[in-house]
Amino acid sequence: MQTHAITADPLYEFAADVRAGLTEPRQKELPSKYLYDNVGSALFEVISVLPEYGLTRADERLLRRHASDIVDRIARPVIVAELGSGSGKKTRWILEALCRRQQTYYCPIEISATALAMCQRELSDLESISIVGFEREYLDGLLEVAARREDDEHLLVLFLGSTIGNFDRPAGTKFLREVRRILQPGDALLLGTDLEKPIPQLIEAYDDPLGVTAAFNLNLLARINRELDGDFDLQQFEHVARFNSEARSVEMHVRSKRKQTVAIPEADLSVTFLEGETIWTESSHKYSRHELLRIAMATGFRCQAQWIDDEWPFAENLFIAE
Repeated sequence: MQTHAITADPLYEFAADVRAGLTEPRQKELPSKYLYDNVGSALFEVISVLPEYGLTRADERLLRRHASDIVDRIARPVIVAELGSGSGKKTRWILEALCRRQQTYYCPIEISATALAMCQRELSDLESISIVGFEREYLDGLLEVAARREDDEHLLVLFLGSTIGNFDRPAGTKFLREVRRILQPGDALLLGTDLEKPIPQLIEAYDDPLGVTAAFNLNLLARINRELDGDFDLQQFEHVARFNSEARSVEMHVRSKRKQTVAIPEADLSVTFLEGETIWTESSHKYSRHELLRIAMATGFRCQAQWIDDEWPFAENLFIAE
C-alpha cells in the first residue's frame, strides 16, 4: 500500500471564516467543518460509539451487509474517492469487496491531517490497494482525483455518515449538483443520509448525558484559542442542541452564559456576546426516503438502489450520474 498526503495551509481561511461568522448581524455562526481538528476528530470517534448516537452504527451495518451488492452495481474499473473519510473504519467494507474484484485506488479527501493518518492506519492491512490522501476541501480534492483518472476508469464517490445533512437543503442540492459536474455519465455516488425519527431520540443523540458532544462542540472555541490566539473562557459557554421543525434538522450551538467580550488577534477581531447569545456551529438535517429520490433527479443523478436500516432509520443511496 502506498500513501501520499497532498496538503494545503488552512489557517488563513480559518481566520477569515471566523471573522465573517462571528460578525454576522443576526446569528453568529461558524462552519461545521472546523469542528474536526485533531481533538475534534478524536472526540467524534468517541461520539460514534455512544449508545445514544446510533447513526454511525447504522451506517456501518448497511455497508457491512450490502458492500458486495453495492460494488456489483458499479461500473469498473473504478477509483474510489471519499469525501470526509474520517478514520476509514466504515469504508473498509466497500474497499474489501472491491479489492476482491480489482486492484483498487482509494483517495480519502479530508481537511484533517489527523483523520487522514487514522485512515491510513485503519486500512494498512488491506491488500491490492493504493491510497492517495488529499488534505483538501471536498470539491477541490474531488477535482484533483477526477483529473488523475484514466480514460476507461469510472469514479465511485463515497459521502457517508450523513455528512450531507450538515448542509441546509438548498445548499445540499447545490453541492450535489457541483459533485455531478465533476463526474462523467456512469460514475457513482454512494450517499449516506440520516432519516427522520422522534425528536426526543434526536436531541439525546446530539446532547448525550456523558457530555462528549458538549466537549466536541466547545472544542471549536478551544481551537480558536489555540490557532488564532483567542481568549474564549470555555467555562462561560455551554453546549445547546435543539430541533428546528421547519428545517427538519438538529442544530448545535454554543451559548454565552453572560455578557462578555472575546478577543481573537489572529482574526483581527474583538466580538461581544450578550447573555444567552449563541454561535450556531452545526446542523444535521433529516430526510425521508422518498425525498432522496427527488433529490437524485434534481441534481443530475438517478437513484439506482437504496438500503434502509430499521434499527436506527438511515439510508445508503446509490446515485448514478446521468
